[in-house]
Amino acid sequence: KGKVVDLLCPAFDIVVRFNGGANAGHTICVGEETFALHLLPTGVLHDDVTGVIGPGVVVDPIQLISEIDGLAKRGIDVSGKLKISERAHLVLAYHKLEDQLSEQAASQAARIGTTARGIGPCYADKMKRTTAVRFVDLLHDGDLVERVRSIATSRKAMLTAALGGKVDLDVEVVLADLAKARARLSSCVLDTSAFLHEAMNAGRTVLFEGANGMLLDVDHGTYPFVTSSSTGPHGIGSGAGVPPSRVTCLVGTIKAYATRVGSGPFVTELDNEIGDRIRKRGQEFGTTTGRPRRCGWFDAVSTAYTTRVSGATDIALMHLDTLSGLDQVGLCVAYRADGQTLTTLPADAARLGRAEPVIEFLPGWQQELRSIRRFDDLPAEARDYIGLIESSVGAPVSMVGVGPDRSQTLLRGRMSSVVAAPETSTSQ
Repeated sequence: KGKVVDLLCPAFDIVVRFNGGANAGHTICVGEETFALHLLPTGVLHDDVTGVIGPGVVVDPIQLISEIDGLAKRGIDVSGKLKISERAHLVLAYHKLEDQLSEQAASQAARIGTTARGIGPCYADKMKRTTAVRFVDLLHDGDLVERVRSIATSRKAMLTAALGGKVDLDVEVVLADLAKARARLSSCVLDTSAFLHEAMNAGRTVLFEGANGMLLDVDHGTYPFVTSSSTGPHGIGSGAGVPPSRVTCLVGTIKAYATRVGSGPFVTELDNEIGDRIRKRGQEFGTTTGRPRRCGWFDAVSTAYTTRVSGATDIALMHLDTLSGLDQVGLCVAYRADGQTLTTLPADAARLGRAEPVIEFLPGWQQELRSIRRFDDLPAEARDYIGLIESSVGAPVSMVGVGPDRSQTLLRGRMSSVVAAPETSTSQ
């Protein structure tokens, strides 16, 4: 996702994060430097792009400050071009502790593979309302310190009673984090929805950056092995305060194979040498957690489902080069479960866990792809593979990644006119 957003950024004035929190991880490589962003919109690395954190994001203020300071040490000042929604919620220390302890206390079968960044507990507080803290509270709530002290004290007692043993939560540290957030971030806080509408009405262009995959969507993903927000374009309305009718192009980013981090059903998983090879060549380790990603054949069933639900108009197919050297490449065209053939994603995670893939194999290609700069110069086998993906998921592949460098991106169709010719520098 990071590479695609980074390539698109020069064509836009504003980049908006609208969901999730520090559970996201985008690695951006500029020249010889590598940047790992979890909360900051990718666009802040570009001089003329404003970054916006929308009301649908749950923000760990200490993590955000750390990212800002980390970029400043490397000569990138984002303080003047970062906008934070006054309606965004704060992830505090007790959210992260609850996330960690709840996952640890669960049986192995009941664990959902959380990143333990406090995302779920913070969204739960958002829905509970009376225990939520928003950025607007930093500006106008004179009783905030005592309110948070009460919330943190009650949360510590609740965790102690529920999980037993000593709970390591220092209420004064929570309050110190709150004070730091107020001192460092208050100048960035405003009504970002009003800001975005004024900008769009003035003719400025906006790019919305999703944080998590569509199958992690709380409503449409592989529930309960999901995150706690709306990860797809349908999350833009609530997560950014911009109606979906203002969005004219939806780019769905996928890899040329399937990956998953953490627990949950994975129908096409390759728990073998081929899966290990893909993981190694594709450097498939989570940016946020460092955990090895599970790898498998491309899943056209789930991708067609997410393409339909998201309304993606274009597909960005990344990591095609990772599959070079295989004698054959596989694509899952259906599932078999409980004696039935399924061509769409079932809602029941247990049934999905029982499913077996129906794989269509195509000849692989031996040629390394990283020096290729035109789609038509790809090996015929690679072009056939892309063609099968397009027909299977129902959307055109307009961007193809053949390496981590910006220049290692092949453009066709609509993206040829949207994206400037990629310059050398990497991002993934």
